[in-house]
Amino acid sequence: MSSRLVPQIYDCFKEGYNKKRLMQDTLSGVTVGIVALPLAIAFAIASGVKPEQGLFTAIIAGLLISLLSGSRVQIGGPTGAFIVVVYDIVVKFGYNGLAVATMIAGIMLVAMGAVRLGGVIKFIPYPMTVGFTSGIALIIGTTQIKDIFGLQTQAASAGFIHRIESYVQSASTFNPYSIAVAAAALAIILIMPKFTKKIPGSIIAILITTAAVTAFNIPVATIQTEFGEVPSTLPLPSFPDINLDLVTAVFPSAITIALLAAIESLLSAVVADGMTSTRHRSNMELVGQGVANFFSPLFGGIPATGAIARTATNIKNGATSPVSGIVHAITLLLILMFFGKWAKLIPMPTLAAVLIVVAYHMSEWRHFLKLLKSPAADILIMVVTFLLTVFIDLTVAIETGVVLSALLFMNRMAETTEVKNFGREVNEDFETHDVLSKDRIPDGVDVFEIFGSFFFGAVNQFKDTLRIVKKKPKVIILRMRTVPYIDATAIMALEEVLKKSESEGIQLILSGISPNLLHTLEKVEFDKKIGRENICPHIDNALEQAKKFV
Repeated sequence: MSSRLVPQIYDCFKEGYNKKRLMQDTLSGVTVGIVALPLAIAFAIASGVKPEQGLFTAIIAGLLISLLSGSRVQIGGPTGAFIVVVYDIVVKFGYNGLAVATMIAGIMLVAMGAVRLGGVIKFIPYPMTVGFTSGIALIIGTTQIKDIFGLQTQAASAGFIHRIESYVQSASTFNPYSIAVAAAALAIILIMPKFTKKIPGSIIAILITTAAVTAFNIPVATIQTEFGEVPSTLPLPSFPDINLDLVTAVFPSAITIALLAAIESLLSAVVADGMTSTRHRSNMELVGQGVANFFSPLFGGIPATGAIARTATNIKNGATSPVSGIVHAITLLLILMFFGKWAKLIPMPTLAAVLIVVAYHMSEWRHFLKLLKSPAADILIMVVTFLLTVFIDLTVAIETGVVLSALLFMNRMAETTEVKNFGREVNEDFETHDVLSKDRIPDGVDVFEIFGSFFFGAVNQFKDTLRIVKKKPKVIILRMRTVPYIDATAIMALEEVLKKSESEGIQLILSGISPNLLHTLEKVEFDKKIGRENICPHIDNALEQAKKFV
């Protein structure tokens, strides 16, 4: 079952794990580890932390995600989706604040998985996902302008408007060597797939441009000039400084991290399912992501989630189990230990080129344009989420997107709920398929019917329809045979109608009440207020009861 809280690695070993599968997973894991190297460094730098912290995240979180994942081939680590929110937290609260927020998000994710909320994430509307993803891509792309052009400005990741103004003001400080290095790296990344897909273009671009910059002493910024030395070992685990004020301050951002991690990881798992014809365990996936995000900051890491591109690369290279993800983490650890000291020579324009490509693929501009032809409500959700992500804040964008989506959904639900007066609004379809005919309704009896969910969004329509009665009947029968659900607001409306009917000498009778609906009415003791005999299972019973009052 997809809801089981059992890591997929357990099943993979239980069904039989042989030497052939180990070789496939090892080769795939090494390949993905090499692919993840420049991305982990680039994502960390763009997030406002040190380059090695991206590697720490890919190693620790990547290992834990593979060990505990609900997907067989999920690759976890830092992703572009976190860049905006992570940078914002680091600017406001420093790395300590980020560590606390990430650990809180980890606890949230574990709780979400434990209470079986894995399936709920699928209700996040696609237009909202496209909106904030496209917004993140635009922000990532614009923040790389500084390093691509070698501009002398510190506003690379400030607010969008201020960032653009800063670029314009410092345009005269551009470095032609930076432009040349970035252009060369971008060309290599784009051209390499035409020759081979086994070796990622980003790795070749880093090797060639780093060698050229070092050999010819080209005057461009490097990791060393910007961040200093890169360590060759993992740090010892340590807890961040935690206090109530800090927890309160970073809590909204922690919610954003948890939602992003959940959405991205489950989306990646779904993509993997489609490529491998398997089925992931969404709740176990959330638990695995939560544990990884809790422990990542203990080793100086940043938030992590399932990475779609790296997971797809893992599958294409023959991965069969989570062992490939474990090998990917070990590969990155070995690279850190034996080659980490050379990472300081990587040119910043090269990493900017890598992130420009990432931003392009994240932008989903084709889907964005396609969704502009969707219904107005979907366009509104996408555009509002996009604009808030770019100009305000990702946390605000996600919160607003969720609330706006819920409101528009409830409006659509309310529109599908109808309340009709049987005597006034009969049509051919209603007469043909209904066992009730007009001549069966006694004089002095008015019949209304509710079609669809009876909830707060439909209450006003319910009240408005009841007001069309000009000649007061002696009995009102309210048919609810197609009502699957009733909420507290609707029950209150029923109580108001009951009181008004009693004050005017009208008897209210309910018809077609299902067992579930009856149980709800009994819990609030509405059956005692209206009289148990006036709640009827069928229209025939309701008509017989009505005759007693006419």
